[in-house]
Formats: sequence, C-alpha cells, structure tokens
Amino acid sequence: MSDYNQTLKILLLSANPKNTHPLRLGEEMREIKEGLKRSKNRDQYSIATAEAVRYRDIHRAILEYEPQIIHFSGHGTGEEGLVFEDESGQIKLVDAEALAGLFQLFADQVECVVLNACFSQYQAGEIARHINYVVGMSQRIGDKAAIEFAVGFYDALGADKGYEFAYKLGCSLIRVAGIAENLTPKLITKSDTASLNSAAETTTIYIERPPIEAKCYEAILQPGALIRIRSPQRMGKTLLLEKVLNHSRQEGYRTAKLDLKLADSEILSDAKTFLQWLCVDVADSLELEPQLDKYWQDVFGLNKNCTRYFQKYLLAASDSPLVLAIDNFERLFGYPDIFPSFCLLLRGWYEAAKQGDKIGNLWKKLRLVVVHSTESYPTLDTNHSPFNVGLPIELSEFNLQQVEFLTQQYELADKLGTQALSELMKLVGGHPDLIQQAVAYLQNPQATIKELLQLAPTEQGIFSDHLRQQLWHLQHNSLLELGYKQVVMANAPVRLDTEVAFKLHSLGLVKLSGNDCVPSYELYRQYFAVRLG
Repeated sequence: MSDYNQTLKILLLSANPKNTHPLRLGEEMREIKEGLKRSKNRDQYSIATAEAVRYRDIHRAILEYEPQIIHFSGHGTGEEGLVFEDESGQIKLVDAEALAGLFQLFADQVECVVLNACFSQYQAGEIARHINYVVGMSQRIGDKAAIEFAVGFYDALGADKGYEFAYKLGCSLIRVAGIAENLTPKLITKSDTASLNSAAETTTIYIERPPIEAKCYEAILQPGALIRIRSPQRMGKTLLLEKVLNHSRQEGYRTAKLDLKLADSEILSDAKTFLQWLCVDVADSLELEPQLDKYWQDVFGLNKNCTRYFQKYLLAASDSPLVLAIDNFERLFGYPDIFPSFCLLLRGWYEAAKQGDKIGNLWKKLRLVVVHSTESYPTLDTNHSPFNVGLPIELSEFNLQQVEFLTQQYELADKLGTQALSELMKLVGGHPDLIQQAVAYLQNPQATIKELLQLAPTEQGIFSDHLRQQLWHLQHNSLLELGYKQVVMANAPVRLDTEVAFKLHSLGLVKLSGNDCVPSYELYRQYFAVRLG
C-alpha cells in the first residue's frame, strides 16, 4: 500500500442506468464512508464520489482526483463488460479490453481496483495485467453481500491492513452475516495473471474449417463481392473475419472494419448520425480526413449522401479495392429507424457494381463482408435486402478431426486419449470456444480430464464464466428464461415462440430440430437444469 505519511485517495464510482435493476448504491457508499470515518487512521484517507457515471466520466474522474483506490458499484455482464451510462442515461457497456487499456495509463498511480458488480471477474482479470490488486465478482452478488464485502474491505484498510487482508475480511463479513455468497468475490493480483495470459494466448489459435476459408478468399477477390458470415455467438465469426481481412491486405486491398457492438447508443439514435459515423469511421480507418463538409449536402437525403461520400471520396481515393467489414450486424435489428434503410443502402451498392459504366466500375472496387449471429432479422422486401444475395457462410462446430488436430498441436493426444476426447465432445460438442478453453486448461501438467468433466457444469468448472454470461442473458429476459427452462427440463424437443427460439439460437443455447428446440450441449442441459430448476 501507499506510504501512510501520505493521504490515500479513494474514488467511489457508481452507475445504475435506466432499465436496469435498481441497486442500493447509496447505502454501500455511505457504509464505506462511515467505516473510514470511524477508523483510527481516518486522517490518512480522502474519499471522492462520482454517481450515475457515464463512460466518458471514468477517465475524467481519475484525472481529477488522482486516486490510489478505485471502487466501482453497479452492474456487470460477464465478458460483454461493465454497465455504465451514456448521455441519455441508457446502458453503455465498456468491455474488459477497453477498461484494461484505460487502467494501464494510470498503472503508476492506481494500486487497487474493486469491481463490486455481478460477473465482473473477467474484467478484473484483464485489469490485473496492469494493476497490482483487483477484486471482481465471479457470479451474481446480492446487494446485502456487496455491502458487507465493502464494509469489511474498507474497515480493514482503515485499520492499516493490506489489500489481501482487506479482501479476506470482506469475504468473512459476508459469511458472518449469514449470506452464502462469501466465495463470490475474487482477488486477482498482477502476479497471478502470467499463467492466465499464457492460457489466453492458447485460446486464440485459429482452426480452419475447410472449405469455408477458401470460399471466402476466392469470393473477396470478385468485383463487387458480398460475403455474409452467420452463426450463433462465440463460434469464431470474428476470427474468420480477421482471416479474410488479412488475406485482403495481402492482396493489396484497403480494409476497414466497423464493429456495431462498439457503437454508442446516441450514434444509433437517428439515421443521419449513424451514416455520418459510418463515413467518418471508414475514412479514419483508411487514414483519410473526414471531409464531411465537402461531400455531405442535406439536400440529397441520407442514403444518397452516404453513397456520394463513398463514391466520390473513399472509392475514388485509390485504385485499390476497399473491403468494408461490418461485424455484429444484429445490433441494428432493434433499430427500425435505421435497419431497413441501411439494408437498402447496402443492397444498392451491391447492385451498383453490376453496372457496366464508369459508376459501376467504381462500385466494383467495394467488397462487403457482413457478420451476424442470428437469421431472425426484421422482415425486408427481398429486393431491398443484402441477406439474400452474395455468398452465405454458416460456421459450424469443430468436427472430431479438427478437435483431434487441435489436441495434437499442443501434444495433448496422449493425455486425452480417444475415450476422454469422446466424453469431452459429448459434453460440449465441437463448440470452438469451449474446446479451446479445455485445451488451454489441460496444458497444465496438474490438470486432468477427469476433474474437468466432473466440475464442468458447476461454478468451480473452467466453463463457469461462459455459463454465467449465458445465465445473465436469460435472467435479463423473462421470456427467454422461461422458454429455456422448458427446453432443458424436457426429454424431447420443445416448440417455442418463433422469436424466443431464434434468440436462444442466436445465443448458441439451442439447436433447432425442425421447428423445435433442444439444448445445444449436454453441458448446458446439466448447468441450466440446476440454475433454472
């Protein structure tokens, strides 16, 4: 901890956006302040608070208060991020990579970060690459448990104890209060992350699924190409997209990637803002000046303006083809003021490339790649849709040969054996992300496949983060939760409402058997039968 001759500054941040479950954040902050006021070392602490924190407020508060300890109270969503507010008070997710990058800038100043939010262990692990002590929550934590932990943690600091003791006291107070959540807080130190980094690198290995890659590489070379990559979440769509973009760059093509998951809600608030953001973002990717004032004139209308910007500026700027990749396209499905007109725009660009004139030759330089995780998109006129033209690519799971190849790459074939590999695939199928996690875990000489299989559907298993993230999606949509409970409890395929079925399929939670649903994996059946039962 800091030299106690100096004041230790604590920054308390909280966020509880509209349409999220109300939390007792005021009580938590009050208890922290009162505990430190009563401590024998109260003069050594300075507390600053920032409530209803917007994502842009984080760095501003750190710059202003220069804290050694940062405490965040609010909601977490697992790997998708912590929940902050945008300018309108709505939800704005900030993911682990962004948070880790931010805290890296303040690593010389910040000693400890406490994320008192559900499912925040993933963010804690990323932040701990740069900060010595980080606390995150391994699963959902109730208000009472969160407050008890905060009281114990800061009472210990006020008594001149270190961060590790403070963490243990916080967990102990949860237990003393009779709350069965004392194992939920997790302390991750900077020194702990070395082995985790090695495992994380393993999970990024790309396994080819022929002939998908070859089809994409061939298609992207065709003038005016459109490739549509589709699969449930976490099946490797983004990794395939990166392979296609790398191949394009090797061919001398310019590339720009637009990730709609990162678009602020205010960007999606109206079509003009969205299309101008698209134009400027692509220009920035190509290291070009925005020049909206030159190519955007309101008299032309929105789609015409965007088309002129690409045609007269972005495509004309170079003889090289331009590959525009749009990831997480399903983000637009919930924005009816944008989705239909934007689809019409993309379809218009695709059709323009078929023209044999000068304009057509310009549009032949544009190659589009659209990536999305569900086919349950809003109804469109077939002539206005980009979803019924171009090359469709649907990513499948790994097959047995691909999983065997992966185990051979990491010299795990002998450790696993045919029988154990068969049991693993019975549990998780060929789910790319889960298979990669299993391989990373089994590289540890002390790890055994027997233990992995036994603990897999529990909170102690290696898939717990993934399972809790899926649980979070269900718990925040009562229709999905009710529907999925029927699926995992049944001994036969279950017919659900069409929209519910497609959303569950989009999350990768079910496979469709005709019009009926079954759990995607035995792992899901076992875990969710307990959690939703």
